[in-house]
Amino acid sequence: QVHLVESGGDSVQAGGSLRLSCLLSQYDYRPGCMAWFRQGPGKQREWISSIYTDGAARHAYSVAGRFTISQDNADYTLYLQMNSLKPEDTAEYYCAASVYGTCIAAGSIDYWGQGTRVTVSS
Repeated sequence: QVHLVESGGDSVQAGGSLRLSCLLSQYDYRPGCMAWFRQGPGKQREWISSIYTDGAARHAYSVAGRFTISQDNADYTLYLQMNSLKPEDTAEYYCAASVYGTCIAAGSIDYWGQGTRVTVSS
């Protein structure tokens, strides 16, 4: 059973930056992909970014150019560097992993973290 633990959420002002981390443990082999999702107040959970074993990364249009996903190949820790934060980025951010899925649709995710809260004030 893969265990994911996020950290790094905080309250910041608009224009600020944060770096989220996701520690991966209790895995037998590296997931096929990992991703970040978020869920804002009163909103559905939405996909933000994904990264694959070949290093390829994808980002949602809403965060492209501001957020960057990366992964440590030594221990598979997942990161999300968030720059130029906006109030609409306020959400609970979730780390996710999939063995064989796409890591874009929430239905393709096998494992979820507990979430870390990001609040951006104007």
